[in-house]
Amino acid sequence: MTILLPQGPYEPRTEPLALPPGGARLASRTVFSAAHVVADPFADISPDEPAAVDWDATLAFRRHLWSHGLGVAEAMDTAQRGMGLDWAGAAELIRRSAAEAKAVGGAIACGVGTDQLTGPATLAEVRAAYEEQLALVEGSGAQAILMASRALAAAARGPEDYAELYAHLLRQASEPVVLHWLGPMFDPALEGYWGSSDLDVATDTFLKIIAEHPDKVDGIKISLLDAAREIDVRRRLPSGVRCYTGDDFNYPELIAGDDRGFSHALLGIFDPLGPLAAHAVRVLDTGDVQGFRDLLDPTVELSRHLFRTPTRFYKTGVVFLAWLAGHQDHFTMVGGLQSARSLPHLAKAYELADRLGLFPDPELAASRMRALLTVQGGTR
Repeated sequence: MTILLPQGPYEPRTEPLALPPGGARLASRTVFSAAHVVADPFADISPDEPAAVDWDATLAFRRHLWSHGLGVAEAMDTAQRGMGLDWAGAAELIRRSAAEAKAVGGAIACGVGTDQLTGPATLAEVRAAYEEQLALVEGSGAQAILMASRALAAAARGPEDYAELYAHLLRQASEPVVLHWLGPMFDPALEGYWGSSDLDVATDTFLKIIAEHPDKVDGIKISLLDAAREIDVRRRLPSGVRCYTGDDFNYPELIAGDDRGFSHALLGIFDPLGPLAAHAVRVLDTGDVQGFRDLLDPTVELSRHLFRTPTRFYKTGVVFLAWLAGHQDHFTMVGGLQSARSLPHLAKAYELADRLGLFPDPELAASRMRALLTVQGGTR
């Protein structure tokens, strides 16, 4: 039955894309999906109170990702760190997800930041905040991802402050960590990270820190939406240090790589693309690069739509698609972020995802899309 979307009439699919069942972890690439959190829609809280999380649904979604062989990148910006989920909520999320990962044998890496600092902070306070979170993540048995810090961006006087602080943290880490460079398109407060708004200068500082501590850096995650810069950085990494693409605009080409290397993946777009992404990497595991591209290239239009400016609100589209796909029973987000994208934006996301066959039950997705149109758009 045709749906009248804001962009025009649309005839939904009747069958999902046929994919093989999930299985063992992927072989040729290490792939993490950054995962969203599911809010408790019946919690009677105000916008000023801590987020209420539906822990059962949140952990069920992580089991879904693990069942397809993907790793989970936990408590990252996709989980609304700093956009609805505070440090207390993130800490509980890390503890619960790490325990679940251990129970099911799933790979997990967790974000380490400084978001317990709610106002201006000194460099010593930033360091202590990082240390507190690093201890919790490592104590949970998860790999640590050192995330970019708003507090550090505000407190640092220049590249030398970044170098000194990161060197200290890397010495503190008991196991190799992932360093995350999150660009200002994802968080405007991170403008000038690594001590300079000149990306060439910032890149040199970033690489110098890694070169001085290669045994403590498992890899880097670059989220700059700049494929050429990621490739350049990737080629300049010390031997044994991986590059995990965080480029939600250019991921197929970066994961496929070239004759001089490739990127692994740690991506927010793999939250809605999980089963398809896992299947594509298994095709790549066989050496079939073209088959991999044939599967993932068509998904880029959806990803670019979800991550369009202002990029930081991509989480709304991710949770919306999880609702349409039946992974949760509602479209409520922590912090009320379900209101951050327009109805036309969401309708286009539905159409693009449905054309790809991402919804396990297209009829359910269409029914929920119609309900949203009625509630938010009325009748036309």
